[in-house]
Amino acid sequence: MSDVLALVEARLLMALGTPDARAAVTFLGADRIEVLRFTGSDEGGDIVRYVTLGMSAQPMTDPTATVVDHLRGPRAELVLSVRRGRADTDRVLRPLAVLAASPQVEGVVVAPGASLDTGEPLWPGAPFTSVLVGESGGLVEDLELDEPMDPVRFLPLLPMTPNEAAWKRVQGAAALEERWLRHGTDLRDPLRAGVPLG
Repeated sequence: MSDVLALVEARLLMALGTPDARAAVTFLGADRIEVLRFTGSDEGGDIVRYVTLGMSAQPMTDPTATVVDHLRGPRAELVLSVRRGRADTDRVLRPLAVLAASPQVEGVVVAPGASLDTGEPLWPGAPFTSVLVGESGGLVEDLELDEPMDPVRFLPLLPMTPNEAAWKRVQGAAALEERWLRHGTDLRDPLRAGVPLG
């Protein structure tokens, strides 16, 4: 499956340029996950993007499935975009790698609308311990693979405060996203306050 990761990395380089840093994390019973950091020239270089590389090497499978298909099934990598210089966001590398390893370690299928919880702040002082998984196809286009493999989707992660995460569990992802939109929430601000939920 290293061929898949080579194609994924090529797609990332095409879409985001050359990464200025990368780190690798290995978990017991899981393949190595890398996290690449891209400090682009968009918006005056104000945005830094962290992207996983390795999650898509294997398709995600339903943990209740009796037969594991090593070709078919959804594949994804995770993308987190934050504003530079406002927090020590480089410390997000390990939490991101943990989330990317969760399909292998816990049998989680990561899909748009899902909540992923790290159990700890995403970086020191972060008001977020979980993320909402967004829809793919925006920043980095889906990567088509040879049949019968599913395409690799690059899923944006939207940090949530604990109150937002609790509200989303009751009201749903679409309602939370609509509330963020209505209040003009800057989802890339690493220090933002939670959106009003009353």
